[in-house]
Amino acid sequence: MPHYCRLGELPQKRHVQFRRPDGVLYSEEVFGTEGFVGPTTTMYHINPPTQVYGWKTLYSTKVEYVEADVMRMRHVKSAPVKPHGDVISGRVVLFGNSDVEMAVINPAQQMAYHYKNGQGDECYFVHYGSGICYTMLGALRFGPRDYVVIPKGVIYKFVFDKREAKEGEPSLAQVPIAKLLLIETANGSHIGPPPRYVSKATGQFLEHAPFCERDIRTPEMPMTFNEHSEKGYEVRVKARDRMHSYVFHYHPLDVVGWDGCYYPFCFNINDFAPITGKLHMPPPIHQTFEAHNFVICSFCPRMLDWHPQAIKVPYNHSNIDSDEVLYYVEGNFGSRKGIEVGSLTLHPQGIPHGPHPGTIEASLGATYTGELAVMCDTFKPLFPTKAALQLDDEKYPASWQGEHFPRLVSGEMKLNGVAAEKAPALQAAAMFEHPGGGLAANTWAPNGPATGGNGPNGAKRNGHAANGHARGVKTAKKAPAAKATKRRR
Repeated sequence: MPHYCRLGELPQKRHVQFRRPDGVLYSEEVFGTEGFVGPTTTMYHINPPTQVYGWKTLYSTKVEYVEADVMRMRHVKSAPVKPHGDVISGRVVLFGNSDVEMAVINPAQQMAYHYKNGQGDECYFVHYGSGICYTMLGALRFGPRDYVVIPKGVIYKFVFDKREAKEGEPSLAQVPIAKLLLIETANGSHIGPPPRYVSKATGQFLEHAPFCERDIRTPEMPMTFNEHSEKGYEVRVKARDRMHSYVFHYHPLDVVGWDGCYYPFCFNINDFAPITGKLHMPPPIHQTFEAHNFVICSFCPRMLDWHPQAIKVPYNHSNIDSDEVLYYVEGNFGSRKGIEVGSLTLHPQGIPHGPHPGTIEASLGATYTGELAVMCDTFKPLFPTKAALQLDDEKYPASWQGEHFPRLVSGEMKLNGVAAEKAPALQAAAMFEHPGGGLAANTWAPNGPATGGNGPNGAKRNGHAANGHARGVKTAKKAPAAKATKRRR
């Protein structure tokens, strides 16, 4: 994080004598990044942090991807994932590449050890469940809709509360403790706010940022556990694509004080202030965090576009430099059909995607969306795992087939006075655009009788004629019949 924090007891200066009540020196540790030129935290241990023993390798954590040569839309339903393992061993990686891994977690048990990721930062999104994340820099209480961001190298342990299933949520048999989405860096980079949100001079969040320092929850007490055990305290470390185990003689969370800019934090998605506009805003306005070669976005409940002719759902688009994964949390995602809570969709670069058939017309009268989703966009192609294929909805790529304008087919809506029963002729006819005159500016339609006025084919909408122009404004001349097959440039 960009801003400075401190917690606990600290000496007046760095790298000076700082003694325990019994007169023994505390052990100072500089916890830094980027070779001492990146964000750093200085902390003080009761015991030397180097006194460990019992090193051993447990298992491989290397993710195996499949169908690397297949490019198609994917819909993975995570609700069927069975409870197993703990929040570390129970991770089910679904998508990833050399920059990022995305997993869902449905733990069946509490952690019996502490953990440190020595490969990358971790960003948890808590869908269901609550508890406390005890870290070497203090405790973070978390609950539903919280992002819990834990930087590389931080020792921590999740302790979950007893879950009570609320109405509309999965049962305790389905989700006994919690359900989380995990986005983890695989390239060693760090997760933080987009640079455009913070001042280059001071690191302060700027006025246009959709959240600020007041929304970020930093570690609190309890922090220090001055305990010893003959059995020792196990800490598992993910490094070099392996899970390792080593043992402390003393409790690994023995820091009495720290200060700096490198620490874990929580941010609740409800505290994200959506940026809205008169017309549809692009996905970067939802951006929340970023790391090298990927971003994390929050799609939150918000007011929709207020232009009288606004299309309320996203336009068809080809983000030709990114793959896009959406995790659906709750609400009705207006541009999608067949999506359920806990679904993940992958839209790869190179294939246009957009609203499902019928959703454009259905959304035109909407003024508000209650959708809640987390998105991860990557700049390298994402690949599925075998676990993703087992949860894959193979019919999803064909879900864009069908009538996109059902009111036209039913005859309720007409284009240029031509009803839907003449649809084959409409499809065969050439289409042309009317920039600045004729038809509504957002309509492509076959050449036909001129529209306008107040008749059946020119009914007023929102005080404007059906051709999209205010009354009294001269419209473009009708194209000659001989040129009806050409598009106007």
